[in-house]
Amino acid sequence: MTGFHHIEVWVTDFAGAASEWGWLLDRLGFSLTSSWEQGQSWTAGGAYLTLTTSPNTSAPTHDRRRPGVNHLAFKGGTRTDVDSVMADAPTHGWRPLYHDRYPHAGGPEHYAGWLENSAGFKTEIVTEH
Repeated sequence: MTGFHHIEVWVTDFAGAASEWGWLLDRLGFSLTSSWEQGQSWTAGGAYLTLTTSPNTSAPTHDRRRPGVNHLAFKGGTRTDVDSVMADAPTHGWRPLYHDRYPHAGGPEHYAGWLENSAGFKTEIVTEH
């Protein structure tokens, strides 16, 4: 067996995270499969991503430069799909990163866009070849 079973992302502002992440995950083809007062689970490809609050968080935002998760990379579909997500993301709480080198910030053969949300969490949206 290979692959991820699930990923859990802790957030301090659930309403904000649900809005930002919910838009992105829905746009990328995830389905909201579970929801509770301070959390949600989104499923795609047999695995799921959970957004939830915890009383054990140690900071109000995510710092991708510290040890731990730097970013999550998602399959974004075609180049047109990735371009569309990148164009719409700022109106949904996501800020483009490395936009001066978009769409090849990862190298000439790598077509992707990078986004950061209001809590400092970075994602990469990658074309599927």
